[in-house]
Amino acid sequence: MTDLSRYRPNVGVVLFHPDGRVWYGRRIGTEGPHNWQFPQGGVDDGEDLEAAARRELFEETGVVSAELIARTEGWIAYDFPTDYGGSKQARGWAGQKQQWFAFRFTGDESEIDLEAHGEIEFDAWRWGPLSEAAELIVPFKRAAYEQMIGVFAPLAAPASR
Repeated sequence: MTDLSRYRPNVGVVLFHPDGRVWYGRRIGTEGPHNWQFPQGGVDDGEDLEAAARRELFEETGVVSAELIARTEGWIAYDFPTDYGGSKQARGWAGQKQQWFAFRFTGDESEIDLEAHGEIEFDAWRWGPLSEAAELIVPFKRAAYEQMIGVFAPLAAPASR
């Protein structure tokens, strides 16, 4: 069993289009091919996890028109690579532990604004099948994405009207 106290609390968001596709953002300043991912981010001390997921969704995409349709049970953790060298690793974190939230987009695409928040995370976005997520993400996050995909795969069908 992994000691999760060494992992930074984090939330991930999969935004489902009503037709079953999911929202992908291309990480700004990151070379391909593994530069597409879902919105995610750290949880502030004392912050409710769903509130953190909604905050991250807004900050990274501008989206507020979304209904919660599912979430993962427990934490899904991944390790930072030894050569990662990011600020989170420098602060002593071994990796991140995530809870994932699935939201159904209920707004108009004009709502999507990658500059909604001061810190821009993505320079492009698109809709695509959930099944390709593990191949698009950086390899060190792949196993975590595969676990999340296993939970959310049944949601990838068009929403019933």
